[in-house]
Amino acid sequence: MNAIEIRGLTKSYGDFTLDHLDLTLPQGTIMGLVGENGAGKSTTIKLILGMLKRDSGTITLLGKDNRENLRLTKEDIGVVLDDVGISECLTPVQVGKIMRLTFSNWDQAAYDGYLKAFNLSENKKFKDFSRGMKMKLGIAVALSHHAKLLILDEATSGLDPVVRDEILDIFCEFTRDETHSILISSHIVSDLEKICDYIAFLHKGKLILCEEKDALKDKYALIHCTEEQLAMLDPSVIVGTKKTAYSTEALVKREGLPFDIEKSPVDIEQLFIFMVKEADAK
Repeated sequence: MNAIEIRGLTKSYGDFTLDHLDLTLPQGTIMGLVGENGAGKSTTIKLILGMLKRDSGTITLLGKDNRENLRLTKEDIGVVLDDVGISECLTPVQVGKIMRLTFSNWDQAAYDGYLKAFNLSENKKFKDFSRGMKMKLGIAVALSHHAKLLILDEATSGLDPVVRDEILDIFCEFTRDETHSILISSHIVSDLEKICDYIAFLHKGKLILCEEKDALKDKYALIHCTEEQLAMLDPSVIVGTKKTAYSTEALVKREGLPFDIEKSPVDIEQLFIFMVKEADAK
């Protein structure tokens, strides 16, 4: 069973259209959703959660249509959005009491453990928390009701590098259980590169790529060369180029490259930038 299956998902409003999105998150894996501001990441997540009404397409979560058995489905899903959505007058202790009445599988001991691990004051009001503290409280809630699927929209935003690293480790530990899965969007592409099994690129409402992270690294590379050397390559291996005053940098497919050409690994952020520029050039 796949954790998420999206087929032909479309949503239009204003001058934006999420255009026939197809996406599959296999159970037991982590998928990173990458895209510039306005690419459609948050729209996709809100459609998955039923916060927006789709124009067309289907969404299946943990084997169920996301419009059916809504209560059962949300018991199994932990959610952290960019706007955490906790009332500003509540303290973490009060949040725990509310969540105990909200989720049948609420684990108070786990929640208390996360409050301690994240150094969150139990009796401090949410409105007095920094952005980072607010995100940590949202993550503590999401992890404390034995969810099978985490959906995270900019969940590491506002956190310092040390805390981000600790939380990413927690996410990795979560998916050691092969029935657990995570969909996470982030502007911090290095976070996604560290933990994700799959990477999906959204650009202007269109999915331009979705593959296993390791397969992407094996498939693509960067080269630095002159324009003359670039012209000697098979055009089918060149994905995109960036010219400077001194040389040309190109994203290329490893397969089909001459063996003697010097190449270097590409990271996910570089890959995304080249892919977007190539998509805009078409």
